[in-house]
Amino acid sequence: MSYHKRRRDVLKGIGVAGAVSVAGCSGGGGGGGGGSGPDLLTVIGYPESGIQLFRDYYSASDGAEDILIPDGLQDPALPGQVGNDMNNVTGTAPAAGGPNQAAFESLYQDTYDETPGVFTSQSYDSAAALILANVAAGENDGTAIRDQLRRIANPGGTEYGPDGFLDAVEAAANGEDINYQGASSAVNFDGNGDPASAAYSIWEFAGQDADSVDVAETQNFEGENPDGAGPSADSSPGGFGREVSVGILLPETGDLASTGQPMIRAAELPAQQVNESDLDLTVNAQFEDTNTSPDQGVSGAESLVSAGVPAVCGTASSGVNVPVCQETFIPNEVVGCSPSSTALSVTNLDDDDYIFRTAPSDQLQGRVMAQVASERLEAETAATLYVNNDYGQQLSERFSNVFEDTFDGEVYDQISFNIGESSYSNVIEQALSSGN
Repeated sequence: MSYHKRRRDVLKGIGVAGAVSVAGCSGGGGGGGGGSGPDLLTVIGYPESGIQLFRDYYSASDGAEDILIPDGLQDPALPGQVGNDMNNVTGTAPAAGGPNQAAFESLYQDTYDETPGVFTSQSYDSAAALILANVAAGENDGTAIRDQLRRIANPGGTEYGPDGFLDAVEAAANGEDINYQGASSAVNFDGNGDPASAAYSIWEFAGQDADSVDVAETQNFEGENPDGAGPSADSSPGGFGREVSVGILLPETGDLASTGQPMIRAAELPAQQVNESDLDLTVNAQFEDTNTSPDQGVSGAESLVSAGVPAVCGTASSGVNVPVCQETFIPNEVVGCSPSSTALSVTNLDDDDYIFRTAPSDQLQGRVMAQVASERLEAETAATLYVNNDYGQQLSERFSNVFEDTFDGEVYDQISFNIGESSYSNVIEQALSSGN
């Protein structure tokens, strides 16, 4: 039985802690089994560039190294586009681990006749929370919505989920205390506007013809600031007979198109639920495409602000989200709630509490990845390849620091690459030969 086939079969049943050693059965890492390179490659990027990067990797290596990737590369179509089953790849990703995960999955499946993908639950929760906060505020005003977000999401009121979303909207309009319990998490915002807790899945690609990935395990983790509740309004004016405005600023095209399109559909669901109901409220959900580009993201955000949108579900990538927040949302007092921007720089924004997210910070994912690398894959040495933006650099640094300081590993090199290159052979060769 081949190493990779046995590895896939064994890993499905192993937890993060107490993993059985399967790494190194074919002679260790080093670009073809030479044993002199790193045990593990950590690759941080997006699917469009990942196609060429992994084609170049499998041309240079027999796949003896374990590869660890985060959510940015969780695209079931990637093996088919690369032309390899990618059996040596393990992934981590924020998961749909909320108390109402099943209700959301059923709603999405019934509406679109497809299985929800990565970050779709976070997208639904972001749009749902913004709509509820707007209804509770009783006006299309960014500051009023900001002050209501923790009031409708954090503990203290009657609990509602996606299957009771319309009841939650009605209760918010009546000025009642509500506690939205989401699909991705409990949607409790900490003092930074980040989730107070999050679930992560550990997954593998299912092959070249698959339309989903194989999730081996899902675990819940506490965020960095679970007890920091942050500011919140004391009461909710509510009210009926009005139009609620919300923006959706996500990538329909560009490097994250394959991930972004299902996220857009998920973000549109709460507005559809309200508009198809008999409540005396309507939701005007306005969409702009970021093209996974900072410039187009800022342009789209400016269009939404010009249209009077007070709160936006978006953006997706941190390389887009940070400039959008700094240049558009914060100066115009517009609430931004990203469903998938995970870079540490988002937490550190001087945002006057206008910036939230339903996706957890990479402060947490970096630790999860380091733990998987050490305890599940039993790697002692690693090299990272990361996309050259805030998301890639900060997650690479966080993974490397935790892998070395907490799990006594060694990171030989951290190597950046740019989106859209025609070849990644040079950076792959550098990573495979690091440590020599």
